[in-house]
Amino acid sequence: MTDDTTLPFWFPAIRGKKLTAAFDGGRLSSDGGVMLLAAAARQMGIAEKLAAVIPDRRDPTRVVHPLSEILLARILAIACGYEDADDLDALRADPAFKLACGRLPESGTDLMSQPTVSRWENAPGLRDLVRLGGVMVDLYCASYATPPEAVVLDIDDTVDVVHGHQQLSLFNAHYDERCFLPIHVYDTATGRPVAMILRPGKTPSGVEVRGHLRRLVRRIRHHWSTTKISIRGDGHYCRPEVMDWCEANGVDYVFGLTGTKALAAKVEEVADALRVERAVEDKDAVRGFAQTAHAAKSWKRQRRVAARLEATRLGLDIRYVVTNIATGTAEWLYADLYCARGQAENLIKLHKAQLASDRTSCRAATANQMRLVLHTAAYWLLLAVRDAIPKAHALAKAEFTTIRIRLLKVAARVTETASRVRVAFASACPDAVLFRRLAGSLRPGAP
Repeated sequence: MTDDTTLPFWFPAIRGKKLTAAFDGGRLSSDGGVMLLAAAARQMGIAEKLAAVIPDRRDPTRVVHPLSEILLARILAIACGYEDADDLDALRADPAFKLACGRLPESGTDLMSQPTVSRWENAPGLRDLVRLGGVMVDLYCASYATPPEAVVLDIDDTVDVVHGHQQLSLFNAHYDERCFLPIHVYDTATGRPVAMILRPGKTPSGVEVRGHLRRLVRRIRHHWSTTKISIRGDGHYCRPEVMDWCEANGVDYVFGLTGTKALAAKVEEVADALRVERAVEDKDAVRGFAQTAHAAKSWKRQRRVAARLEATRLGLDIRYVVTNIATGTAEWLYADLYCARGQAENLIKLHKAQLASDRTSCRAATANQMRLVLHTAAYWLLLAVRDAIPKAHALAKAEFTTIRIRLLKVAARVTETASRVRVAFASACPDAVLFRRLAGSLRPGAP
């Protein structure tokens, strides 16, 4: 059959000259910036570490595509915006992707096709996925040069709508959809991912959350025995089993707490003062804070509760948090410590919307969990590139989509000779100076 992609096509004439085009430019890539991601991947050894915990039962003498290369190609493609395994059929001959995976652009064999990638997405079993999750936690801990004195980890779940009857999918009345509710855990202060756990589309129970936190904290303390760990989450995670475990294991927590009549009665004095102040001074809103000791019926002991109260023209609004942190004012606990968890929502959007980690369309839950691992690995690579950007640069805090457009989607011509491979990037690249600097700072052995 004729390859019609090389046939010429036309654009409107410019200043009387006929304008034609064709996809016959030769060894060109529209993703030259994948070389930056590849440098970050080599620094972290991310593909090799993931491959090391997945059993490869293939005959070594017949292996064409090593497992680490398969995983790396899939991770790089996700980071560059090709979130489906089908995209590897089109990218397997791309010269920049071949170089990024350690293959020569012309004389080297092409990369793997979609069926090979899909087989390995479905290959890991439950025990393999537990080990893969441990690797992701290890990567997080290794991202610190020295163990930190304290870290605050944000835990939250997000809706992942399904379009079939995949394992673990359930109907959730709140979202009016069949969905998963995967748990995301981030070190929000640095934007680093810690754990991504696929789970059914229902609110997690206290026993379930306690199990996830126990495994996570145990893995972190394997690296950091003296680091103070704090867990922060909304009301879904304010369960007696979770709080009891945190208190028994030296983990600080601050969770959102649903209000009750008993709680409202304990802060009524402050609430009444705010209502009076707002009415007397005719203000739109007056905010205040209060704290008290409280014990719900399901709790074994009293705990510290901080409240944010706001009197408005529409009435009184009260929000509560419960914590085992004994220091700090009620205002600091709520306004500074607890409300900082809002940044975790933005990190979830980076993971889900800009890296398409909700593309969990496999039938098996294990395959969908494997996809979460691969998308989290892509998150790590983009984060590594962003962290290497000088802090004064406009892209230092850019979202992943912006970094992809500015630094990854760079045209490149790849030429292979007998002694070298040359990559010629677009002369008109607006971020050429930054690109050159990043290539140097991400080089293995660079400080």
